[in-house]
Amino acid sequence: MNSRIALYFQDKHEIAYELEMAKYAESRGIKEIWQADTRLARDCVVMMSALLTETNNVRIGSGVLPIWTRNPAIIAATWSTMWELAGLDDTNQSRVMLGLGAWWEPITSRVGEERKKPLKAMRENIESIRELFTMEEVSYAGEFVNLDRVKLDVAYGNVDARPIPIYLGATGPKMLELAGEICDGVVLNYIVTPEYIREAVELVSIGAKKSGKTLDQIDRPELLVCSLSDDDPDEAVRTGKSLIAYYLGTEPHIMKASGADPDLVERVKEVVGWPARESDYRKAADLIPDDLVKSLMAAGTSRQCRETVEEYVDAGVTCPILYPLMNDMRPVIDAFADWSM
Repeated sequence: MNSRIALYFQDKHEIAYELEMAKYAESRGIKEIWQADTRLARDCVVMMSALLTETNNVRIGSGVLPIWTRNPAIIAATWSTMWELAGLDDTNQSRVMLGLGAWWEPITSRVGEERKKPLKAMRENIESIRELFTMEEVSYAGEFVNLDRVKLDVAYGNVDARPIPIYLGATGPKMLELAGEICDGVVLNYIVTPEYIREAVELVSIGAKKSGKTLDQIDRPELLVCSLSDDDPDEAVRTGKSLIAYYLGTEPHIMKASGADPDLVERVKEVVGWPARESDYRKAADLIPDDLVKSLMAAGTSRQCRETVEEYVDAGVTCPILYPLMNDMRPVIDAFADWSM
């Protein structure tokens, strides 16, 4: 039986409201929250620290931190600090989780970074961070990561190894295999179909076998948009169109993974610029057909959304990470508070 449900916080809602909803979600039995850090919007470290402080037992993860924005030693020190802040949950697991990603264009180059050999860079970051979490001295000589006798310098307090699970936010085939090979889990992307998830999970399994693991040893949470309204399900679908227009117009890795018609993608891109303005992607939403929305997210009534989520779990997702798209998060939290299948 699967009963894990998580929430995904991005920047649609006010911070104070998100903190309030985190406490409400915890009171309703939801165990995990993942904080976005994909755009130049909200910093996940600040938000995660606030969420860890405002809750008592919920596990909090980054969904996902771009590796180009911080040195791996700084990443390890930051997550070690959050681990000290939060401690363990009631199942003796780390309350803080590290999700890493390779970012995307054009944002990487626009801020002066070079997204060069992302697979190699990701491997080096994950390997070195994992070593640093042992709290032992680490030397690492790579193309992107070079550490010379470095350790997390905790002079006072707990110097035990940090049991922080490492996840890789992956969309493309090679990154999915890498996640299975070297990570504790993979954060699967949203705006994709259940068919894509099945193929992605198979690639994760191939990667796991490379390091002698089984698929069951790799956690597979997935970001999943949930546009829910029992009062006006048609409006929930319309709201979903705007988000799809944004991603089809601005993020090439999601454009490809969505399986959307290339001609539609080009028409959306003509309307949506970068950085995307809300007025642009709302205008482009008129181009998005209803059936595309329903194939890429959970949209409609509570019953319809639960049925869609079950399709993604059947495809191989271990924990749906629901992104509440409507202004009020409570209906999503309430609809899934006692969910199981």
